[in-house]
Amino acid sequence: MNIIKKKPKWLKVRLPISKNYHELQKLVSLHKLNTICQSGSCPNIGECWDKGVATFMILGNICTRSCRFCGVKTGKPDKINWEEPEKIAKSIKILKIKHAVLTSVNRDDLHDMGSSIWVHTIQKIRYLNPFITIEALIPDFKGEKKIIDKIVDLHPEVISHNVETVSRLTKQIRIQAQYDRSLKVLQYIKEKNRNIRTKTGIMLGLGETKEEIIETMKDIKESQVDILTMGQYLQPSLKHYPVRFFVSPEQFQELKKIGLKMGFKYVESGPLVRSSYHAEKHVK
Repeated sequence: MNIIKKKPKWLKVRLPISKNYHELQKLVSLHKLNTICQSGSCPNIGECWDKGVATFMILGNICTRSCRFCGVKTGKPDKINWEEPEKIAKSIKILKIKHAVLTSVNRDDLHDMGSSIWVHTIQKIRYLNPFITIEALIPDFKGEKKIIDKIVDLHPEVISHNVETVSRLTKQIRIQAQYDRSLKVLQYIKEKNRNIRTKTGIMLGLGETKEEIIETMKDIKESQVDILTMGQYLQPSLKHYPVRFFVSPEQFQELKKIGLKMGFKYVESGPLVRSSYHAEKHVK
């Protein structure tokens, strides 16, 4: 990839100004909900919230893992809030959310890794919002098939799990995760239920080569993944892993063409793309 050290102009984002955005912002604050849109400082928050698409983060906002790319806090999580599933389901109804993306921090401190809250949340959302579509952006659950089955058995329209980076950089970037395990999780979901769309995302600009990106795309496709997202990594703070280079919009478009030729149903590829970008389109 071409190395650009100064933050380029194509990474500038307009401030959210829509009425829908501000109404959703007020309600999220009022109900004390966690969204990865805010915790992860997503550049597309204005566009997505304006369309009635939001990514809710369950199981608190403190993660048991210490990935070097992620802006979510690491430490000892709070106790499980069993009222959270109903609170999120009611808020989605109030907010008139059409497509909900659920994600969570890693809860390796719990014997079920938080899967019971996942199940209750999806069930409550469906009960109060019968026409909604759902994407479950899950952790790897350490590859435990019995836990993954709990999510698959609820039939969310999309189940996603992010590979995040190429094999060579995984140990540096995702310290407690494993490249091959992530691929196996994605493949297992598709083998368990072929009607569920599977999805993953990778970040660029961490020091990977173009050859490594294409090899990773091939590995993902071989794992029977339907949807791929690719975006520019942006360093959340000076404590996090540094940006090695910026990838141009033209290079992202080239990778999109390569991905579509490989057979992915959807490829979202661009500097500001994040895993939930255009998520509402991926259920169609």
